[in-house]
Amino acid sequence: MDNFNEKFKPLSFDHEAEELLKPLSFDNEHQVQEDFVPIARTISNDIKNKESNFVFFFGTADSGKSVILSSMLYYLKSHAGVLRPKLGTPNSKEANVLLSDFFENIRQGILPNRTSRDKVTRLDLVFEPNNKSKRVVPIDLTFLETSGENHNEIRRGGSYHSSIESFLNGNVPLTFIIVTSYDSAHREDSLINEFLDELERKGKNLKSVNAVLVISKWDKSGRMDVESAEELEGFISDRLPMTAQRINTYGLSKSYYTIGSVENSIGQERVNLLNLSTAEVLSKWLYRSITGYDLDYEGTFWERLKFSFSN
Repeated sequence: MDNFNEKFKPLSFDHEAEELLKPLSFDNEHQVQEDFVPIARTISNDIKNKESNFVFFFGTADSGKSVILSSMLYYLKSHAGVLRPKLGTPNSKEANVLLSDFFENIRQGILPNRTSRDKVTRLDLVFEPNNKSKRVVPIDLTFLETSGENHNEIRRGGSYHSSIESFLNGNVPLTFIIVTSYDSAHREDSLINEFLDELERKGKNLKSVNAVLVISKWDKSGRMDVESAEELEGFISDRLPMTAQRINTYGLSKSYYTIGSVENSIGQERVNLLNLSTAEVLSKWLYRSITGYDLDYEGTFWERLKFSFSN
């Protein structure tokens, strides 16, 4: 019994015990071990604000992606309704600055600057059509514009920068605007097909995906339009034979694009006559592909009757 009490006697708070129970010291003598590397907390690559219609531009450097984007936005804002940054999104201030630059420059004939490499320029916007039909509804649009240099990285089995991969891998509704220019299309047939292969590897079904092939800088052909649909078909078949097969097999859309008359002044290209006709066509295609209704939809019978009285 004495041995039992000896073994379980209460702690003595004498000098020796105080030393044993002394609180942890935070002085500089206790350093982190140099041979121990802590694990950083994982940063999520999840896309924020997924509730939108994402529009992804594909095209090499100097293909005209930024010009197409800026002129489409200008058409939507100046002719088709109200276009404004979406409130509550992380980049609403950035979007507002970029939009202001687009709209101020385009009427002065100044072409937009190229997109920075390894960065996705994301514009979260709300478009409210001026069409009064209840079926022509406001939609959220998130435009994604990337550097042409980044698209070259997928050649020969390469991969995209993580900033681009996050959108292509994300579970978000994506519309693809594939851009190649009138004067360089013949050099990009293989790359466009590699991009389409990349989409299929990521689970995008090309038979049901929203995508359009756009031949930019059509004014370099000497015309602002095409004489017939056959002219555009012939150009694509001749310059982009592999892409033409994919487009026709999967029933994807195709169009041409020009921003108007462009002149080279002191080593810098400027627009001296703005043409928004192709911006209108592509903008209407985009709205219809997302909503299923035309921007200029005339409305139901009762809506047309009401409109006739109100007018």
